[in-house]
Order: sequence, then structure tokens, then C-alpha cells
Amino acid sequence: MTMSGNVWIVDDDRSIRWVLERALSQSGFSITTFEGANEVLGQLAKTQPDAIISDIRMPGMDGLELLERIQADYAGIPIIIMTAHSDLDSAVSSYQGGAFEYLPKPFDVDDAVALVKRAVEHAYEQRKEAAPLAPELDTAEIIGEAPAMQEVFRAIGRLSHSNITVLINGESGTGKELVAHALHKHSPRAKQSFIPLNMAAIPKDLIESELFGHEKGAFTGAAAARRGRFEQADGGTLFLDEIGDMPAETQTRLLRVLADGEFYRVGGHTPVKVDVRIIAATHQNLESLVESGRFREDLFHRLNVIRIHIPKLAERREDIPKLARYFLTRSAEELSVEPKVLRPETEHYMCNLAWPGNVRQLENICRWLTVMASGREVLVSDMPPELVEQQGEAGVTTSNWEQALKNWADQQLASGRQHILDTAVPAFERIMIETALKHTAGRRRDAAELLGWGRNTLTRKIKELNLQVDDD
Repeated sequence: MTMSGNVWIVDDDRSIRWVLERALSQSGFSITTFEGANEVLGQLAKTQPDAIISDIRMPGMDGLELLERIQADYAGIPIIIMTAHSDLDSAVSSYQGGAFEYLPKPFDVDDAVALVKRAVEHAYEQRKEAAPLAPELDTAEIIGEAPAMQEVFRAIGRLSHSNITVLINGESGTGKELVAHALHKHSPRAKQSFIPLNMAAIPKDLIESELFGHEKGAFTGAAAARRGRFEQADGGTLFLDEIGDMPAETQTRLLRVLADGEFYRVGGHTPVKVDVRIIAATHQNLESLVESGRFREDLFHRLNVIRIHIPKLAERREDIPKLARYFLTRSAEELSVEPKVLRPETEHYMCNLAWPGNVRQLENICRWLTVMASGREVLVSDMPPELVEQQGEAGVTTSNWEQALKNWADQQLASGRQHILDTAVPAFERIMIETALKHTAGRRRDAAELLGWGRNTLTRKIKELNLQVDDD
């Protein structure tokens, strides 16, 4: 389907301009291309397009500054921001600057065309006022270039002007609290408190006191009145981690707070009013808990307004090298040592592991390597034994025998051994012969064929290696 509209493309990369111009022209759009942001601002004084698609990193003025300038003077023009730098800050900055959409490179051309069509269709529904760029964060942001993480970044960007309730789903160790923290940092409540509470980490009989506080003498040991997490988070964000572990009676109280915005401390008689944004997280399937009667359906619907799914590490393997480098650098800073560096084969090895503990497990392994790896370069042989076993269980080693052989040679030479072929070649030949004979039920002529040898060569090798095999 073709449609009309004037679209401007801004990118210093000629090939990107050419690809987009060709695809959008074929879809019926009138296209004007620009190499840099300054040309665009000059042209905007004379005429305005229906949509703009702009790169984020360009010589001179970058895409975010261009976005800010256009939003200040021409707020109705939808702007799509492209970037090869798939980081959270760019995504959030794009949305907070009023961008229509965020498009990471490399992109599918059909997706880009569909996005431009949508932008033109909604040209008059865009934000009408400029918004500030995202603040620089003093803590590490979320690392992720995998497509599955782009959806998480997009959600954080879209919600950056909102106080809406969010439910985060993801396995243990995927970084649910990091995402919750990012949602808070990029929200209107950023200057107020972010208060986390993990339901699974608190004894059930203390959860209500933790959440709602208690009055002096409310129970044995309550020597003084105490403000709960709801009061501490007033004006800010309360992050309820592992919400699926919340006891039934606490679920009922939480539902009342969400409905009325007030609660009573344990042992109290005066209502306490609060203004709190709730972000909840769980590794469990809440729908199943509702069906089995372990989680209130009405509370589920209160919490499940916007849902963000965080992929497990095995679904974003392309991020593993970057995450590992980050964690190794951070561990080295904590210990005041030089950072370890992963050898390419070690990176490849790590990318093929199962990682049941997700990002948290990778972080812990990087700490371990910082302390335990003998040299500056991390070899596969430096990996902890449980990872080697795990890889075997996951069946990854079947296609990785050359790497295993390389690791063995590395270890042998590092320990000062010489003439290692004297050990390796007979072992290799023994394994090949025994396996071929197994496949031919002991028939030497057929086994020789499988190996690509003559029968006499096989017989000689069996004798040299002193192999115990049945005669034909």
C-alpha cells in the first residue's frame, strides 16, 4: 500500500540515506535527504515535512540536539531516531525529547517503512511541547544490544513521562530491580525516593510491619514507632520484588492502599495518606497463581496495567561479551587490580553456556575470575569447574572438541610439558579407531573405510597402539 507525505532523512552515512530514500520513494513518499542537522534547521525555516527520520550520531550537531531544537519550534513533526549505539540512555533521551519512535541499527527496511507510515498517519497527534533530555545517571545503566532488550528500552522510554503501575516479569537474576530503578530514574518522580522491598526475603509475619510500619508496642519487640516502606516512598516509587510471594492477608491490605491511597500502621488507629507509584516484579506466572487461588485476581489486575518482560540471558547471548567486560572492569575497580581480559575463544565459550542464573550468575563468575584467573588473559581453562560441567550437561561440547583440545594443549604447555604430540596423536587415533569399530560391530574392513585408511594401515595402528579389539 502506498501513501503520500513529505519525509526528510538525516544521516551522514550515504548508504543509509540511499536505502531509505529508495524504499520510502517506492512506498509513495516524497523524500528529501540531508547529511547533517544544520542543513535541516535551515530548511525548516522555509518548509516543514510530515515526518523526519534522523541518525543520532552525526558530525556537528547530533540527532538528540536536532530533536530538541525541532520540538521547541516545530513540535507537531514526528521524529524517528536511528542509532547504532543501542544503549538505554539513547532510547530514553529519544522519548523524553519527544521522539515518535526509536529505531536501532541494523534495521529491517520494511520495519522502517512501516514506522514512517505510522509517523505520517499520526503527524498531528505528536507531543506538543518540548521535554528535557534524560539526566546523566550516576549509576550503571542496563547493558543490552539484543533485540529482546530493545523492547525493554522502548518500554522505559515510553513510560518516562508516566506514573503508571508497572509489572516486570523475568527469571531470577535477569535484572528486574535494575529495570525498576531505570523506570524510576526516568520518571517525573526521579528526585524522590526509590524504595525496594523483596517479599521473598522477609519473614511472613514481618511483611505488614515492613510495608506499613508499626506503632510503639504493636507487637513484642516493637519498642518504638516505625515508618514502613510505603511512608518512606511517599512521593516516589515503591518496588515490590517477588510479589508472588506476598501472603494473602497482605495482598488484601495492599489492594486497599492502591484503591484508597491510605493505610493504617500495624497497631495504629490513624490513617496515613501516601502518594506512591508501584512497580512490582516476579519470576512466577501470576496468572497461574490467580487460577490456583494463591494470588488475588483483583490485585493482579491492579498491578498488571503495563507489563515489561525481561529476557533471560540465554535469549540475549550477543550481550554476554559486553556484559562480561563491564563486570570484569567493575570487579577490578573494587579490588584495585588490573582488569582481566577474555580471550576470543573464552568469549565464544561463555556465549554458548546455559546461564540458568542469568546476568547475576555472569556477574558472580566475573568476580570469581578477577580473583582466581592466573594471568591477565582469561583462558577457557580458567573457568570454574561447575561451568565446565554445566556446559557438558547442556550438550554444547559436542561441536566444540577442537576448543577442548586447544585448552588441553594450553594447559600442558603452561605447565612446562614438551613433546605433547606424543600424547595427543595416539589418544586421538585410539578414540577414532575404537569409535569406528563400534559403528561397524568390530569389522575392520568397514572401519578402515569409515576412517579413510586401507585395511593394512588400520591393522598396523591397532598393533602400534596395543588396542584390545576382537578379530573379525
